[in-house]
Amino acid sequence: MIGVYDYTVILTYLSLLSGCAGMIIAMSGLGHPYIGMLCMLFSGLCDGFDGRVARRKKNRTKLEKDFGVQIDSLSDLVAFGVLPAAIGVSMLRASPKFSDVPMRVPETGELTWYPIVLIIIALVYVLSAMIRLAYFNATADEREQEKAEKGSAYFTGMPVTAAALIFPFVLLLHYFLRFDLSIVYFIVMLLLSVLFLCNFKLKKPDNLAFWALVTFGTLEGLTFLAIKFWGRR
Repeated sequence: MIGVYDYTVILTYLSLLSGCAGMIIAMSGLGHPYIGMLCMLFSGLCDGFDGRVARRKKNRTKLEKDFGVQIDSLSDLVAFGVLPAAIGVSMLRASPKFSDVPMRVPETGELTWYPIVLIIIALVYVLSAMIRLAYFNATADEREQEKAEKGSAYFTGMPVTAAALIFPFVLLLHYFLRFDLSIVYFIVMLLLSVLFLCNFKLKKPDNLAFWALVTFGTLEGLTFLAIKFWGRR
């Protein structure tokens, strides 16, 4: 059987499955976009620890390392590329302002421009995430060499995984402000699309910053759970 199935890849597999589940839930009407966000947060948690778990295994083969890099990017594309776009479309469906907006004006038959623009933004976001992740894989050797020479690691542009914290925060504002922020969600999506491809250096978080991000994401997830079971919409 081809593939790798040891403990070093379990979290990446779970991240992918969570991302797929989030898309199905958000797009099928099985749950509110908040459930999709919980799936994204869980994928982010898995992604935060999968590399740490993998590096604990001694004597990993080159195949295991290369396989881990590839599936990590593929999983990220689903969980932090396609899933945010799916949730955005789901928000439009749930929004009173956009749920009944036709794609064509009934009187004239002309296309309604703003739903189309928002869908294009979602498509651009997914494309930008894919380009960034492909670039990340193609330059893996160069980055490892730079890390060995300079002793520090940097992201080039905004990492795709930042979506796991940014989009849930926007949706929480959407809930607590009692104001429809569907358009804001797509503006953030467009901004991230640009930041994914910008050529700037962003230092990777140290251990303290990593745990601060994990804590922030956990608080977001607990808040969504509280909204789901005790909140009112």
